Amino acid sequence: MEKFEVVIIGAGQAGLAMGYFLKQENISFVLLDAQKSVGESWRNRYDSLVLFTPKRYSGLPGFPFPGDPNSFPTKDETTDYLESYANHFLIPIHLSKKVTSLTKKNNHFLISTDQDTYQANKVIVAAGPFQKPLIPAMAQKLSPHIKQIHSSNYRNVQQLMEGNVLVVGGGNSGAQIAVELAHHKQTFHSVSYPIEFMPLQFLGKSIFWYYEKLGLLQADNSTIKGKWIQQQKEKVYGFELKKLLKNGDIIRKPRLISITQGSRAVFADQTSIEIQNILWATGFSLDSY
Repeated sequence: MEKFEVVIIGAGQAGLAMGYFLKQENISFVLLDAQKSVGESWRNRYDSLVLFTPKRYSGLPGFPFPGDPNSFPTKDETTDYLESYANHFLIPIHLSKKVTSLTKKNNHFLISTDQDTYQANKVIVAAGPFQKPLIPAMAQKLSPHIKQIHSSNYRNVQQLMEGNVLVVGGGNSGAQIAVELAHHKQTFHSVSYPIEFMPLQFLGKSIFWYYEKLGLLQADNSTIKGKWIQQQKEKVYGFELKKLLKNGDIIRKPRLISITQGSRAVFADQTSIEIQNILWATGFSLDSY
């Protein structure tokens, strides 16, 4: 059994950043991650994924994101950056270690993985609570002849069948994927609330420059600003989707309420369409440890 002062569960951005600060204090620690490589979850996202935060605001402590600070990182650039970050600071990471249980015994913690057990005086859970794709129960009513896929498993349009596609979900992933699909297929986009679009730039500066100046990027949950941010609905950054909706290149639909006849999508306004593909950009459900 290996023993450390601190064990960090998860080697994503949060885990790596905490590893950086622990290393500055010469505290013995290790990061545990179920993936085979650092940043693998980013590598496995859809091919066209681009962050809406410029590189200037996408870096971790002590190591700026390389390249034009005003450009937007691709998902592969993000993966490469995270790997470089871990290597640059020699952050100790044990990969392919899926944590199966966390228990406290006397004055220390036991962290069991699918391979072995670790002991630590302190544990930081940095794996994120939302891990399981959230797919509505109505998906079970879809005919097996209809291609359905969650955004976490989507890579590119080649995964879909011939015919139209319904994208369900109004977040940034749903917006980006809908824009991509509209160049190849008749695309419908179903959301349950009006989308609030935000510009990527304003008066020649990144919108995140203004967030920084207003103190929003640094606000934690205990501050008035932090609590206000938590109450806000997700915003879609960039106007690509807005333009396609306005031009009719993507057809806006209200909330999806049911599936009938195995292939017919029924919406809150009682309209319906026959679908051949459906992409669930409906986020993730709370996981438990």
